[in-house]
This record gives sequence, C-alpha cells and structure tokens, in this order.
Amino acid sequence: MTDPASRPGDRLEEEPADVFPAVRQMAGLVLSRETVDSALRLVTTLAEVTVAGTIGAGVTLVDDHGKRSRASSNQAVEEADGLQYELDEGPCLTAWRSRQLVRIDDTTTDTRWPAWSTAVTAVGVRSVLSAALVAGDEAIGAIKVYSDRPDNYDAHAERVMSLFAQQAAILLANTQSLQQARRLSRQLTDALGSRDAISQATGVLMTRGAGDRHAAFTLLADIAARSGQTIEKVARELLNAVATRDADRSQA
Repeated sequence: MTDPASRPGDRLEEEPADVFPAVRQMAGLVLSRETVDSALRLVTTLAEVTVAGTIGAGVTLVDDHGKRSRASSNQAVEEADGLQYELDEGPCLTAWRSRQLVRIDDTTTDTRWPAWSTAVTAVGVRSVLSAALVAGDEAIGAIKVYSDRPDNYDAHAERVMSLFAQQAAILLANTQSLQQARRLSRQLTDALGSRDAISQATGVLMTRGAGDRHAAFTLLADIAARSGQTIEKVARELLNAVATRDADRSQA
C-alpha cells in the first residue's frame, strides 16, 4: 500500500494521469462556492468514474458532534454503507478512524469485519477500496469505492484513490467551512434583527411612560414571561401594533 502525498499537488507529476480530470472538476466546484450536498454528489460521481472497475462510490462526512452526512452513487452503495453504520464495522469506518487506506480484495474471504463482509456479499460487493478524508489534522470522513469483482483494486488503484481522497478532502473541508460561515452570518443577522426590534420596542414603551430603557426592557421581559413568549416576539408584536395603529390613523 502506498502512502498518500504529504501535501496535495506536490506530486501531481508523479501520480496517475487518470485522476487529473476529477481534480480539475473538484477545483472548479470550490470556485463556484457550492453547498456540501452538491460537493458530496460530485465527489461520489467522480470517484465512481475515476477508479477503474468500480460499480459505485460513497462518501461519509463526520462533524464535530459525530453527525454523519453521506452520499452514494447508487442503491448498492447505499445498502453497503448502511450496513457499516448499522453494524458499526467495515472498511469505511476503519479508514476514517485509522486515517489509513483500506483495501478488501474479496469480501468472501476477508475476515477483518466478518458480519459486514457476509452481509455485503449478498448485496453484490466483492472488493472495496476506502480512504480517509483528512483536512489539516482532522479526519473529516472517508470515501470508498465498490466493485462486484474480486481483486479489482491494486497498487495503481491505491495511488489513484490516495490522490483523489486528498483533493476531495480539500474540497469538502472548504465547502463545509463556507457553509458554516453562511450559517453563522444568518445567525448574526437574525441576532441583530432581534436586538433592533427589542431596542425599538423599549423606545416605544419609554414614550408611554417607562422611566428608562432598563425599566422598558423589564416590562417586555415581564410580558414575555406571563405570555410564555420570547422577548423578541413580544417586541415585534408591539411594533406591529404600533405600525398598524399609525397606518389606520394615516388613512382616517
């Protein structure tokens, strides 16, 4: 088994040329700023067509809380992957946990994951190649390809898969970071909107006799507690009522 290159791109001239088109497409997706789901679909499709003899490919991402996001190119891969998660064993999970490339030459004779191998043989999977997706110092998941023929994957396939996994990890890590940044931006925007609504509502209450902003905020909090609503919702209802009243007056 060959070791992956220490840095993606350093050894492109030495690596198999059949991985180049896939690398270019993955780089293009980074530039297009797509979502994690789009990236997962692209990576599984490219893996299936890049590694010779493959009938299907799959990718699993694991976040900081252990939540798994996965994609598969067909039903056989989905079943094979589902068995790994159900049994908590198999080459994909081992590749992710060990950060090593894992190869199965024949599921009917491999004894490392007996329950999974027995179950997956019935699905039509005979050989497997799986590599960890490592970004920086973090294993973010694993990618795997399946074949219906024994001994389909060799040292050349390992080199292709190693380079492919390196580039896929860069894509998926970057896309995850972008999606997290967008989520944070939405949360901050919502928070600022809430703050503005509460600030405007306290201003309204001050015009109605609340001594200062602290007193006005306390009044909002008391109303929220009695009604079982959030302070933000109480503030927005107050502002909506004021807007409706003003609109009615303007039409009178």
